[in-house]
Amino acid sequence: MHLPAHLADCLPSHLDLYYDGRWAAPIDALYQETINPATGAPIVAVAQAGARDTEVAIEAAHRAFPAWKALAQAERAACLRKAAGILRANAQTLALVDAIDTGNPVAEMLSDAHVAASSLEYFAGLIPMIKGDTIPVAEDSLHYTVREPLGVVARIVAYNHPLMFAAAKIAAPLAAGNTVIVKAPDQAPLACLKLAELLDGVFPPGVFNVLTGSRECGQVLASHPLVKKVTLIGSVATGKAILRSAAETLKPALLELGGKNALVAYPDADMDALVAGAVRGMNFTWAGQSCGSTSRVFLHESIHDEVLARIAERVAMMHRPSDPTDPATTMGPLVSRAQCDRVLSFIASAGEEGARLVLGGVQPDEPALRGGYYVQPTIFADVQPHMRIAREEIFGPVMSVFRWSDEEELFRQVNGTEFGLTASVWTRDLKRAHQAVRRIDAGFVWVNQTGRHYLGVPFGGSKHSGMGREECLEELLDFTELKSINIQL
Repeated sequence: MHLPAHLADCLPSHLDLYYDGRWAAPIDALYQETINPATGAPIVAVAQAGARDTEVAIEAAHRAFPAWKALAQAERAACLRKAAGILRANAQTLALVDAIDTGNPVAEMLSDAHVAASSLEYFAGLIPMIKGDTIPVAEDSLHYTVREPLGVVARIVAYNHPLMFAAAKIAAPLAAGNTVIVKAPDQAPLACLKLAELLDGVFPPGVFNVLTGSRECGQVLASHPLVKKVTLIGSVATGKAILRSAAETLKPALLELGGKNALVAYPDADMDALVAGAVRGMNFTWAGQSCGSTSRVFLHESIHDEVLARIAERVAMMHRPSDPTDPATTMGPLVSRAQCDRVLSFIASAGEEGARLVLGGVQPDEPALRGGYYVQPTIFADVQPHMRIAREEIFGPVMSVFRWSDEEELFRQVNGTEFGLTASVWTRDLKRAHQAVRRIDAGFVWVNQTGRHYLGVPFGGSKHSGMGREECLEELLDFTELKSINIQL
């Protein structure tokens, strides 16, 4: 391990699989090193769940389901609130683990534990909303409905915010009375293991489980008949593979997939707010590794040059790649060598296809950053719809800027990708804002804002960006099944 003692001390002490309320070594004794993206050096070797490990964990979660389902609502809520308190108390440690393992700056990751805690508290409070209806049909009979939990739920989470996704996404299914298996991301599993350590004993054995492993583990979770729902935060390709596997047992899926999100700026936009919002929406802080990043920026020709120059100036001033464990760092590396190489290939293709490089486009040359997977924040102008950087999700710190004048052509380009996760519209004209929002194919649209999530407001995508909604009552109810009951009087 190539880490200072104060950083090594925050890492999980257990590196095996967590299920049935205990730690278990993988049956095939397979372990894989996780890599520090800031240095390229190995951190620790983590257990790899094979097919049999995954099946055993599923069976444990299935055994735990009846008792958890039968537990009083108030007791389930108390468990969720206890977990939230543990997250808040350990936020600094969890942020450091994610900074080491993902490369995201520790100062920004500090909020992830609190966001997850808020989600646990929110869904604990929503538990009384799991209820049915009485239906007046005839005087000689009573008709009513009840909502019941599904059973074992698999939640496969992404590498950009492992702790936040793992902890927040157990909230709704557990609140509804399901048991949960979290599949940690291959590239950054350590925060999920730390979460399992911290929450050990909070839930009855088998109710909350964490597996680390690669594709085989995910395939078993998606296809196993005892898993009653599978969810994913990840790529479109992985989402399609999950759906194919889930189809064998006709299990429902909830998918939050990729994004190629548009920011549309009209001439009357507040310039200062627009510039700040465009920079914030790109999520340069975590190297653009966010499915909700507004990576396609459409600037009206009358404001294009001024806004582009100010965006570039602000990015250069605010986001300089550095050590993610330093509280002063405002931008970290990409998560892996493979992702770094992929981003650099997009940058090369943009130049070849005629886009104009405005900022960045290279890896930093500071000696302290060599070996890490850093890429400078990058902005391209004169981007055209046919270019690769205009069509494919990069998942890196690359902003594509378009110049527009004709509104009809604008919306053809905005909607001209397979994605539909988020979008952002900037204008002072309320009528124009409403009209623009209606014309954009996306699941979540901000007006004069970017990037913010609000508990209680549904979040999710359309087209290839996924299916289902999260962070709201609908998410909770989607982890239940409606049963109709008729009583003849």
